[in-house]
Amino acid sequence: MTRTRVLIMGAAGRDFHNFNVCFRNQQNYEVVAFTATQIPGIDGRTYPRQLAGDLYPKGIPIWPERDLPRLIRDNQIDQVIFSYSDVSYDYVMHKVSEVVAAGADFRLLGAQQTQIKAKRPVVSICAVRTGSGKSQTTRFVADYLKAIGLKVAVIRHPMPYGDLVKQTVQRFATYADLDRYETTIEEREEYEPHIDHGHIVFAGVDYEKILRAAETEADVILWDGGNNDLPFIVPDLHIVVADPHRAGHELSYHPGEANVRLADVVVINKVDTADYSDVLKVRENVMRLNPKAVIVEAASPLFVENAEAIRGKRVLVVEDGPTLTHGEMAYGAGIVAAMRFGAAQIVDPRPFAIGSIRDVYTKYPTLGNVLPAMGYGKAQIADLEATMNSAEADLVIAATPIDLRRVLHIRLPIERVRYELQVIGAPSLIDILAERFQRERHVTQEQDV
Repeated sequence: MTRTRVLIMGAAGRDFHNFNVCFRNQQNYEVVAFTATQIPGIDGRTYPRQLAGDLYPKGIPIWPERDLPRLIRDNQIDQVIFSYSDVSYDYVMHKVSEVVAAGADFRLLGAQQTQIKAKRPVVSICAVRTGSGKSQTTRFVADYLKAIGLKVAVIRHPMPYGDLVKQTVQRFATYADLDRYETTIEEREEYEPHIDHGHIVFAGVDYEKILRAAETEADVILWDGGNNDLPFIVPDLHIVVADPHRAGHELSYHPGEANVRLADVVVINKVDTADYSDVLKVRENVMRLNPKAVIVEAASPLFVENAEAIRGKRVLVVEDGPTLTHGEMAYGAGIVAAMRFGAAQIVDPRPFAIGSIRDVYTKYPTLGNVLPAMGYGKAQIADLEATMNSAEADLVIAATPIDLRRVLHIRLPIERVRYELQVIGAPSLIDILAERFQRERHVTQEQDV
């Protein structure tokens, strides 16, 4: 039998999932290679045989995406499966041209092909772009469901940047779990706030196994999405967060538009800091794409422990890394806090950038005078620490979701900026959840009795 030769383009997440659910153990396909982009240091690895299955006794090599045309030609690839997210339509179509010119077909896998069916009710929280506010929305939903007596397990979109076999199924309930799995800063940014709220988080590589593990501990599963990707699990309620600071992106980024079209609820977040004309623009676009979706408006108010400490200071602002890099935001909550609370100067970190952090500014020249909290591995974490300690500033404003002092030794005092979801007006997200899950709570209570 002639096997269709496949290459999967990815970024250590959706690509592995697509392989696991659509190609593993499929005799009519041969996945020759993965390519990797977006995240530093994830190529040059092998998707291991323990995860790849019996058809791949040597595993599957992972190459840098820049080698794509050569890989297609040298390996006589028939199909290229595009399997990562948060990219513009222009970007996707340039990749189409690159693949077609090299001699292969270009393919996107849909939600129905790649989603796993759960045995518990599922709420998915996804977004139009990374940095829209998925995480605080997930915490808001989890807090409510927990408050009405339901056991909740959060399943997070994958970030397997280390030993893939060890990361097959991960469970995070304590800070010790973060250390045990040697998590990167990006992983900590997603897991630590959930732990602070008392939520158990599951993540890893094999999401069939991850889902089955989570179901043993929960009445309700929450899918906490990454970037603007689609959920890996079939949702019973699909909530999508949109960002009016990037109005129009709901029409021009993959697969954010697909998320809007699939949504039961669209949360237009950050209405407290966005221009109202942009809020209206997002609302009009959502109504045109998906007139059946319920639209909810929300704010992301800032919380600073000692705002007075910022006044008159030269501040180094550190923001969430992915939001600034492939999320393309020029600023975040840290810059807003610096301006709101009277910082004398926002220090430009670029002259102090060291090693891989300097490379980030080269790759993303629009970053400006803000430091992305990049930490994909020990070497980059060390570069981030050295950059922060070299900066000529009085104070660090840290607007990442984690306490950086847990992983970095910083000579400057740090003021953390936190933000949570605040739903404004009607309909309320709680009303929507109550309508769906008060009944679920009663069923669970009856089963317990």
